[in-house]
Amino acid sequence: MKKVRLADLQESVQDKSAFGTLDDYLTICRTFLEAVKKTHPTRIVSTSHPNYIFYQYSEDYGHKITRPLNVDLFIESVSDFKEIFERFVDFLTDLKQYQEAAVDLKGRKKYVESKEINKVVYTVQQAIGSIGDSFDNPNQSRKRVGQLFETLVKLIIQGVGLECEPRTINLPIPGYPGYKMSYELDLVFSRNKAIITSETRLIHPSEVVGSVKTTSKDRIDKVFLDKYLLTKLLGRDIPVIAIFLHDVQRARKGNSIFGINSTFKSNHFLGYTVALNRLDGVYYVDPRPIMEANERLREQIHDFQQFLVKDLWRLSSR
Repeated sequence: MKKVRLADLQESVQDKSAFGTLDDYLTICRTFLEAVKKTHPTRIVSTSHPNYIFYQYSEDYGHKITRPLNVDLFIESVSDFKEIFERFVDFLTDLKQYQEAAVDLKGRKKYVESKEINKVVYTVQQAIGSIGDSFDNPNQSRKRVGQLFETLVKLIIQGVGLECEPRTINLPIPGYPGYKMSYELDLVFSRNKAIITSETRLIHPSEVVGSVKTTSKDRIDKVFLDKYLLTKLLGRDIPVIAIFLHDVQRARKGNSIFGINSTFKSNHFLGYTVALNRLDGVYYVDPRPIMEANERLREQIHDFQQFLVKDLWRLSSR
């Protein structure tokens, strides 16, 4: 069997024809974990947060260092990942059939309590991100890594039986006949195929807009602005949610470059909530501790698993 090189994984990440199914994500993640096991990149534990690690690649890849990986979520064992991914796909099948009632099925309560949904999504996306970190120029892969997270979330939502696709709309500007503003939406989802008519104007009342980003850094204001502008320009409330992977980055702590910093701006988040509007849901695969400790943040921010198991069905039943 041909030995898989990191360069092969780089090509796979850049392949625009790939990643059309969840199986493609299983394959890339499993192959990355196998490559790590065989090539033994240096495993570095964060000096400030020991539940985060980094991999440092060999000289062939310029000793590049990956993003921080939360070992509470990141599954390093190939065999463990394969089993957990299979359980995840089985649960998606139950959600498709039983929707929010799936958690009441025999054995499913224990599964939900295990938080394996967050672990699967985190491991898959961070494996892709770690491959992206091996490129000579990080800008080569940054956009692609973000696109693949959007696609991953889209496939998961489609996997439980909902309609879900990205959409570009041309928003009419009130008071300026003939002038329109082009607007790209990461995802638009609904339980049923929505028929867009001149009366519903670009987004059907049963549809929900989703903003999907790997991190809220430099992006959180746009999500709030999306809801504000869509609601203002379309003349009715447009439900908008945000899904983020994490909000951490590597930072220097003392003499070490392997510390962790949070990129989440809690005061900005609360300020936008007051000054613009409250979002209809904010979800993290790897939430920051402050999101649980702060009462006002805890009311609005939840983990991705809650979105998939509970809130997705409430939002799409409008």
